[in-house]
Amino acid sequence: MKKFLTQLAFGLVAATAAHADTWPAKPVTLLVPFPPGGSTDMIARTLGTKLQERLGGTFIVENKAGAGGTVGAAAAKRAPADGHTIFVSSLGPFVIGPHLIRNTGYDPLKDFDYISIAVQAPNVLAVPASSPHKSLADVLAYQKANPGKMSFASAGNGTSDHLTAELFWQESKTTGLHIPYKGGAPAMSDLLGGQVDATFMNINTGLPNIKAGKLRALAITSAKRSPLLPEVPTMDELGLKGVTVYSWQAVAAPKGLPVDIKTRLHEAIVASLNDPAVKPKLLELGFEIVGNSPEQFTAFQAGEFARWKKVIEVGKITAD
Repeated sequence: MKKFLTQLAFGLVAATAAHADTWPAKPVTLLVPFPPGGSTDMIARTLGTKLQERLGGTFIVENKAGAGGTVGAAAAKRAPADGHTIFVSSLGPFVIGPHLIRNTGYDPLKDFDYISIAVQAPNVLAVPASSPHKSLADVLAYQKANPGKMSFASAGNGTSDHLTAELFWQESKTTGLHIPYKGGAPAMSDLLGGQVDATFMNINTGLPNIKAGKLRALAITSAKRSPLLPEVPTMDELGLKGVTVYSWQAVAAPKGLPVDIKTRLHEAIVASLNDPAVKPKLLELGFEIVGNSPEQFTAFQAGEFARWKKVIEVGKITAD
């Protein structure tokens, strides 16, 4: 029996080494659950280029959009767990969509091997330059005096900007009026035109108009001030706890990814994010490099899943 177990152990080690030696054996698909052109797509294409350089083989981005990213997540879950399908997504399909959409076709807590959060970016509370609100204190005072009247634009129900506003209201014990749009562009247009009072927008989206003086940034949802907007205080600095929020892009794989492939992939992702040709460009766009471990990502994902579940339930938010 002892001899058998020893042989079995040697066999498993040999099999693991074989994975490392032969992967990638065919083109690797980086599956993105959104259309081309967005932040997640850009991160996937950036990583794809660098992973191909570091690991060899061919890395191809495939966009499979629908239902807030859950269509692509379900497709990723069904793919073979051999390292030839990698799932690159924002937080939506991981921690938001499953609370809003029934029968997504996957369990985000059980159906993926979490490899690393690649980057994160905070949201900014912004108002038009013509707004009478000059500070977060002004916004809070107005909302308390006028419950449900101050309008907040979002790119749609259940989006990060919507849920950040809901969290903001819940933590500050105020209420506002949510105005959902069909995408970020029309929301931005009406905000700039003064048709809505405010929004929580990703720093990547808001930065150009903030720098141009068309929008006024009142507070940022990061743990510390952004070097891109050093004059904008954090929510925490201003005394509003519990509204530290990041949008994030991450890399996962179908459950059962061989350990050796996971290790190689994680090391290559971290190296790619910190590549001198990549890191400065990402920082300039407002992204913070994360590159955490699979264990850290798994624990963080579980916490985010529970956090947004509570926000959605308390806010009675639906996908419609």
